[in-house]
Amino acid sequence: MTRLLYPTTNLKVLEQLVIARGAGVYVWDHHGKQYLEGMAGLWCTALGYGNEELIEAATAQMRQLAYTHLFGGKSHQVAIDLAERLAAMVPIKDAHVFFGLSGSDANDTHWKLLRYYFNAIGQPARRKIIVRDRAYHGVTVASAAMTGLASNHAHFDLPFSALGIIRTDATHFYRQGLPGESEADFATRLAANLEQLILREGPETIAAFLAEPVSGAGGVVLPPNTYWEKVQAVLRRYNILLIADEVITGFGRTGHDFGATTYGIRPDMMTVAKALSSAYVPISAAIVRGEMYDALVEPSAKVGMFGHGYTYSGHPVGCAVALKALEIYERERTFEHAARVGAYFQRRLRTLADHPLVGEVRGVGLLAAVELVPNKSARSAFEGGRVGIFAQNCALEHGLILRNVAGSSLAICPPLIITEAQVDELVDKLGRALDGTLAFVDKEGLRVAA
Repeated sequence: MTRLLYPTTNLKVLEQLVIARGAGVYVWDHHGKQYLEGMAGLWCTALGYGNEELIEAATAQMRQLAYTHLFGGKSHQVAIDLAERLAAMVPIKDAHVFFGLSGSDANDTHWKLLRYYFNAIGQPARRKIIVRDRAYHGVTVASAAMTGLASNHAHFDLPFSALGIIRTDATHFYRQGLPGESEADFATRLAANLEQLILREGPETIAAFLAEPVSGAGGVVLPPNTYWEKVQAVLRRYNILLIADEVITGFGRTGHDFGATTYGIRPDMMTVAKALSSAYVPISAAIVRGEMYDALVEPSAKVGMFGHGYTYSGHPVGCAVALKALEIYERERTFEHAARVGAYFQRRLRTLADHPLVGEVRGVGLLAAVELVPNKSARSAFEGGRVGIFAQNCALEHGLILRNVAGSSLAICPPLIITEAQVDELVDKLGRALDGTLAFVDKEGLRVAA
């Protein structure tokens, strides 16, 4: 019996797949079976497995300086260099960077920074954060409260009200669009609902709006046309800060450097993690604009310190690997490759749209989801996650790792180094998994007649 308490797992269904090794876009289980890793781990191994440059960067840094911290004015060059590199990349004026270990702790850091900042500038009433339904922002206390998924809330008794968390609409046009409504009309309605929420709560009480450019764990839900343009106009009207959670969409996933570039988002703060180091070493960053950083300085001097930080903030090995990953992305034109192969990936996936179980294929770059439905014309949903889990497991049988999210949507997020031939392999295996799932659905009588 395992002694592990597994994360994000049905604790009655353990160790279904034990991964032993990986190379490129493939992994092998402990029985020697090969799988195409169609989820890049957890949306993160952008450069695939076994990248010798990343391994050497970690090894060399361990030999030179395995650990030191950033507390009390101490520093080290790789953390300084990585902060400078990120500040030059992100679409934030005079950016300053705080390092952590995960997207969860980076979003927790943003929650704390917002309180600190608005207290510092004399607007302590601005304590609320607007988040979206079906969002995912992490699992620490504040980030779990900002997440909009019921499974991450059940039994934890999270203090939503005390944390100042308020919610607005998800952006899934396929599910939430009204009859006859265009995507642009849907976006207008969502922006109007956001503005009404702001006015009800009081604009002077709201600190920020936190959102993913593309919702990931909530179903790989893309924003409708004109959404970000209209939402940003509302936020600017009431001087509400915008935090872009780029944990999944950052570093080439959407075919650009950031999802913010893809969708014309101008954030005040950003969260990055995952592909920052291609997941080889845990590292994250909470990034803020310069004027926010400036407001922290005098209050920290009065107290004697800025009282936030982790033992492993700016860990030298994590910073060294992240620097090497950014170097590889630039040298190998990885983002351009992701855009080019991503366009092919999206075209190939859409050949599955006519499958009897497929309600919607959606995605951008090398990020997508295939939503399974019992009735295509009615757009009804399968109850629970039974069908999606079966499809996920059927894909495993065919040597493909996917992830069932949001009920019955199969998320797909391969390493950015995937080739067109490997995309063909992925889509072929997914097609066979869909056929196997259709046989299961028909056997169980789960399809609904049109």
